[in-house]
Amino acid sequence: MRGGRSGIGRIAATPDAIVTTASDWGGRVGAAWAIEHRRTERAFAGIAAVLDAAIAQVAPVAGVALDIGCGVGSTALSLARSRPGLSVVGADLSGDLVAVARSRADGVPNAAFVHGDAGSVATARAPIDLAVSRHGVMFVADPVAAFSTLRAAMRPGAPLLFSTFRARAENDWSTAVERVLGLPTASDTGYVPGPYGLSDANVATAILARAGWQHVRADPYDVRYVVGAGDDAAADALAFYRRIGPAAGLLAAAAPDERRAMERRLLDMLRERTHDGVVAFTAAIRIWHADAAGEAA
Repeated sequence: MRGGRSGIGRIAATPDAIVTTASDWGGRVGAAWAIEHRRTERAFAGIAAVLDAAIAQVAPVAGVALDIGCGVGSTALSLARSRPGLSVVGADLSGDLVAVARSRADGVPNAAFVHGDAGSVATARAPIDLAVSRHGVMFVADPVAAFSTLRAAMRPGAPLLFSTFRARAENDWSTAVERVLGLPTASDTGYVPGPYGLSDANVATAILARAGWQHVRADPYDVRYVVGAGDDAAADALAFYRRIGPAAGLLAAAAPDERRAMERRLLDMLRERTHDGVVAFTAAIRIWHADAAGEAA
């Protein structure tokens, strides 16, 4: 399984084909997110606040917790600081992201970060008492197999909490850019690895049930998604979208003249969205709760 990011993907003419898979994160995508981690952490701050609060309600005071697709470690570090008796392990396929996470972990002795597949890490550290993920579980080719591997490593009854996006059409941080670039809104039906892979609640619920998770529920939230700030917030937002989100692959693949034209259109839209020195959109998300099948000890 893999870590909590969205949007940079293989380029094609429609959002349907802008797909980020688990293998992408070990290379260029993970490297880009590591470079841009300050901007991505700012964008995900609203998501993090909701997820961290939900985790705090169920986190044990001791045992082992796993952060799936830990990225630069924000979720794992928040949990480790709030539960000093809990051993928190973050796993990510991107060595670049793990390096940033480790650099942020000074003074948090109960947090460790591993470069590797979360399923393998879970198996090696079993039994796991809590598994969490901030947007990190929708990039695998076979989600039933991935969630089954994780569930097998969990202590019976142990909780799983993770965040996902809701439908693409509800996420204007994504659709506003797609409209400017003339990309049709893709369907989110079924499972396709990528940022909206688990946006269909019925699909996600069925995947978890087939993988042996029980008491599944999803709570919806709308949170602020800040993409630009500072003296020239629109330019800052454009720098974000050059590497992160639905425009990144398209801009990278375009000829220079075409790229400049697309960036001018994006910049005009971002300037219109600038208020009080900030460019902000909405992220429509769900916080998922489930327990590993079996009775808690």
